[in-house]
Amino acid sequence: MQAPAKYTNFQATALVVLRIFIGWHFFYEGLSKLFNSYWTSAGYLAQSQGLFKWIFHNIAASPSMLTFVDHFNTWALILIGLGLMAGLLTRVSAIGAIVLLALYYVAVPPFVGLEYSMPMEGSYVIVNKVLIELAAVVVLLAFRAGEIFGLDPWIARKRNPARAGAAQANA
Repeated sequence: MQAPAKYTNFQATALVVLRIFIGWHFFYEGLSKLFNSYWTSAGYLAQSQGLFKWIFHNIAASPSMLTFVDHFNTWALILIGLGLMAGLLTRVSAIGAIVLLALYYVAVPPFVGLEYSMPMEGSYVIVNKVLIELAAVVVLLAFRAGEIFGLDPWIARKRNPARAGAAQANA
């Protein structure tokens, strides 16, 4: 893998591996929900104790809203995962991932004094795996990880060959 001029090969490889791993996590989570006909976000939303718990409780109490949110969540996970793994529309995929992860975090925050009946992995105080993954996606966005070994540069060249040629000349 040839790294862009601004990254060493190690840095470029690390960003690509991080992008693919996070993409795989999103993709797998989406597929597991798609193929489990019993899955619903109702329990997760109903347990919300965060600042906006009333929004999540209302979604869980409304069958039509819950169905919409479940389908939206499932397909958002799948599409974000595919985008990150392929380096396709990476900026859009990363922003979508950040929004979803922020919603998950706000719905069930790991704050002291809040207890949930669903099992949690370990004991978290403020920083949990959702927040860590959100921070990692911000890194992907900040370092434009889709421009390294992905489909985004290929699409940019197809869209505007003159601009892509000028960018290569300046590198």
